[in-house]
Amino acid sequence: MEKNRVAVVFLGVLAVIAAGAVLKQAQAVVLPLIVAWLLSYVLGPPVRWLKRKRVPSGIAVSLMMAVVLGVLYLVALFLNARVAAFVAAYPRYEEQLAGLAGTAAEKLRMSSEYFAGVRWGEKVGAYLVRVSGSFVAVVSNIVMVTIFLFFLLLGEPFVEDKIRAAFSPERAERVNAVLDAISLQIARYLTIQFLISLGTGFLVWAALRLLRVDFPATWGALAFFLNFVPTVGSIVASIPPILVALVQYYPSFWPCVFTLLALLTIQTLTGNVLSPKVMGDRLNLSPVVVLLSLVFFGWLWGVVGAVLSVPIASAIKIVCENVEPLRPISVFMGSGRSYAAKKRKDGEHCA
Repeated sequence: MEKNRVAVVFLGVLAVIAAGAVLKQAQAVVLPLIVAWLLSYVLGPPVRWLKRKRVPSGIAVSLMMAVVLGVLYLVALFLNARVAAFVAAYPRYEEQLAGLAGTAAEKLRMSSEYFAGVRWGEKVGAYLVRVSGSFVAVVSNIVMVTIFLFFLLLGEPFVEDKIRAAFSPERAERVNAVLDAISLQIARYLTIQFLISLGTGFLVWAALRLLRVDFPATWGALAFFLNFVPTVGSIVASIPPILVALVQYYPSFWPCVFTLLALLTIQTLTGNVLSPKVMGDRLNLSPVVVLLSLVFFGWLWGVVGAVLSVPIASAIKIVCENVEPLRPISVFMGSGRSYAAKKRKDGEHCA
């Protein structure tokens, strides 16, 4: 019996490794499907509301897709404007970089010819070529996400009826309860995280605009997006505006210091005060699980995987919680606060 349990554990580990390898290789198809699946939790309720108003499913889904395409068009206009602003400001920044490099050479007692030989134009040009290649890949993924999302929304209103037709009444209720729990928790997380990220982006934009750092809207949008990545995202989003302030105001370093303090204050307030107070323990995920999920899905799918890590981990925990043999996994994935509170309450009753 003990050997069988050990064999099951090792088989489980091998299955996880094999699944990771398959997901890594099938990233081009799986990743857009998962993004579309998560977006369906946000757009599904409006589709169901329109259907209750006796709007045909095809028209309701088409209206939602029109909203999605409109948002994507506005994002494309925003990115185009940001790129144009960067291109226009680049000659000035190239001069500032040359002066900053000379100062660094003096401080480090290195030959200024080393930094003078760096061809900033060629390096930035090569970087832009890589970015443009990545942009093409992003556009192709967006097209696939849009296609998957259309079909998911088209079939979403009929999922519950199909489950009732496929299973016994008791089993169907259980499956629908699991799906409702996953939907509610993911939708709640995405909504709250969206609002917090939106507030963070606005504060970053306002602070950088007040400090007269170039491209404040760009850095606000970056802070909004990367705030979906737990812990690491806020740190990464703070680095570019600090470097821009350093180059922009050289030889004065005080604006860079003020930018650092402003961003540190904003990220501390939103990450350590606002987010825990608003979310509380609603996700009920252990910090270790969040970290491991961030590392695993970040390795698997890059930045997008890091953004998706918490919703996916939450969905896995809910499924394990409702499948009896997997319930211990759900317990260990949880934060444990509810069990500690129950233990204290039982102790007070005994006393």
